[in-house]
Amino acid sequence: MTTGFAFDERTLWHTTGEAALFLKPGGWIQPPAGGGHAESPETKRRFKNLLDVSGLSRHLAVETAAEATEEALRRIHPASYLTEFKRLSDAGGGMLGEESPFGQGSYDIAALSAGLAIHVMDKVLTGQWQNGYSLSRPPGHHCLPDTPMGFCLMANIPIAIEEMKARHQIGKVAVIDWDVHHGNGTQAIFWDRPDVLTISLHQNNCYPVNSGSTIERGAGRGEGANINVPLLPGGGHQSYLTAMDRIVLPALRRFQPELIVVASGLDANALDPLARMLAHSDTYRALTQRLMQAADTLSGGRLVMVHEGGYSEAYVPFCGQAIVETLSGRQTQVIDPFLDFLQAQQPPTEFVALEDRRLAEMAESYGL
Repeated sequence: MTTGFAFDERTLWHTTGEAALFLKPGGWIQPPAGGGHAESPETKRRFKNLLDVSGLSRHLAVETAAEATEEALRRIHPASYLTEFKRLSDAGGGMLGEESPFGQGSYDIAALSAGLAIHVMDKVLTGQWQNGYSLSRPPGHHCLPDTPMGFCLMANIPIAIEEMKARHQIGKVAVIDWDVHHGNGTQAIFWDRPDVLTISLHQNNCYPVNSGSTIERGAGRGEGANINVPLLPGGGHQSYLTAMDRIVLPALRRFQPELIVVASGLDANALDPLARMLAHSDTYRALTQRLMQAADTLSGGRLVMVHEGGYSEAYVPFCGQAIVETLSGRQTQVIDPFLDFLQAQQPPTEFVALEDRRLAEMAESYGL
């Protein structure tokens, strides 16, 4: 069956303004050449371009989508937040929350970003696509219902999940967040929900600070439906595979979801400027293979990925290419030119053994 890929050039026109990585110029911070903000369109543009020039795009169902409707947005975001965001966006841009600048028209682009996620989920749930990838921008996994943060302006995945529940009455959904930063927004939105399992694999205490510990497990009827897997900085390829095998896959088998959604941040890669993990393209290839196998068993193969972070313009494309090749079952002639170097940078065996023990204890604490 077809692998879908949702993309719209307009998402690359969202602007985060001028910055030195993510700090405003001024004082001792020199204005950068060419914008300089970490959340630039280039990582996403180069990802899509590599799919095109490698020929992989010809084997995908590449489609755009409509913006998420006001009704869909209001299932997650209060009218007061949407109204103020729209007002500032139409007036030329601004900032509503922590580290989340935006420009003219970004409200409509954020609604489109959520719309792309909705489109992929709908195509997969209706059986038109086996799986799919939404190249959403701006990202969404840090966004709270009434507060943007961490470059995220609308909660793309929760918006799409709630739309799917309204359209298709789908029951259990699992969200696996492998962005290197804690998926605090998705966690908060589904905090007391037993029908949505949220699992976040992230660098320990990276962003948001003091967020994403193992004691954060949900509340009320949702207690136990939130799992955090904080990984030690520098853990690399083996840490992610061990976390997937020891915690994520057993949690999925216990939960029995009807749909698996991945918050696909590609910033755990070793060349990312905003984190200190050592993942590489084969990490993402292996994680995708494991989740596809789980989806085949648990959810009829229904697997959706929605793009989140990733700030290395040079390397994000190779990580994304590995994921989409795996989803589609098609190998191209693309060779990751960084892979040998990054494989040589992996942590020593003593570190790997330490992290393995940590993850085993974590799994036991979750009853897995």
